[in-house]
Amino acid sequence: MIEWFEDLTLGMRFKSGEIAVSKEDIKRFAAEFDPQPFHLDEAAAQKTVFKGLAASGWHTAAISMALTVKIRPFGPHPLMGLGVDDLRWMMPVRPGDVLHVEGEVVELIPSRTKPQGIAKIKWTAYNQRGEAVYTFTPIGIVPRRPN
Repeated sequence: MIEWFEDLTLGMRFKSGEIAVSKEDIKRFAAEFDPQPFHLDEAAAQKTVFKGLAASGWHTAAISMALTVKIRPFGPHPLMGLGVDDLRWMMPVRPGDVLHVEGEVVELIPSRTKPQGIAKIKWTAYNQRGEAVYTFTPIGIVPRRPN
């Protein structure tokens, strides 16, 4: 079980459960946080580059974060960080899509002055067809094992 920075290793992998995305979910999130026609109205969305209703990228990010938190890659410690590298949306998330995330530890940097380390896990969200829809690499702060 992962409990401390020292328990993480380069190449370690994680995989989440799944979340289905409904038309109602897309519209509800968009109405509050990203009220653009291609997230709210099917007819208007047909006339855009998306050619149909698409989830907000921020909705996809929020779903991905929820899935990541459930994995508990830092054991009992919260997912806290200094920012996010390489955040990309590769393709739209549509009503009926079922998403999951997979992560791989790509960098581990122990602090020389603090009882913690920096862990970078590259996360990718995939739809039910195995297509990558979103990727992000948070710069996570993980406590080190007490001496």
